[in-house]
Amino acid sequence: MSTAIGSWLAASPLPWLVLTLGCYLAAMALYRRSGCHPLLIPVFTAVVVVVGVLLLTGTSYATYRSGVAPLALLIGPATVALALPLYAQRARIRALWLPLTVALLVGCSVALLSALGLGWVFGASDSTLMALAPKSATIPIALPMAERYGATASLAAVAVAITGIAGAMLAPLLIRLLRSTDPAEQGFALGLSAHAIGTARALQIHPTMGAFAALAMGLNGVATALLMPLCLALLGR
Repeated sequence: MSTAIGSWLAASPLPWLVLTLGCYLAAMALYRRSGCHPLLIPVFTAVVVVVGVLLLTGTSYATYRSGVAPLALLIGPATVALALPLYAQRARIRALWLPLTVALLVGCSVALLSALGLGWVFGASDSTLMALAPKSATIPIALPMAERYGATASLAAVAVAITGIAGAMLAPLLIRLLRSTDPAEQGFALGLSAHAIGTARALQIHPTMGAFAALAMGLNGVATALLMPLCLALLGR
């Protein structure tokens, strides 16, 4: 019986689609009932449950990724839809192009070099370093970049997810500590460091914050693809 169930789980996308959507809806309900507590953001609690099920059933990430592929198709339309809040902020973006460019270059470089540096200090293998390097880019960019340099896709996905979840959870505290009051700078910082997860969180807080988070996420993806080979060349990788 267990073998038959395992074969069905491996062959059919339906259980993984149902599991993912069900966990997210339940996590969203919990998040709202908690008063939007940052430690209970839906992407974190839902991921914990999904990962637990994968471990209990012995299901590989590749099987799960294949099963939820229909959900991945929605990433494109969702990304295009982010153009609407960006268009509404076009005048502010033009006025802030210089500080945004500086923040982008500094933030992207620090994200890449800090990941590589910490991994090297703790003795990570080259494959692990390549998986960690693009952690602050959104998954559609981070995974191909990591795989291009020989990293395991599942490890790269975990690094990206942890980065986004940590950024979304810590953002409210850091914003208070830094006494930031501008939704534009808050959103750009969140999108730059926590990619799509941070952008989703920013859109829930303020439309301007969400628009600048979306801008940072998109620009950081491009910057990561351009700067990662340069950083690796400088480090002799």
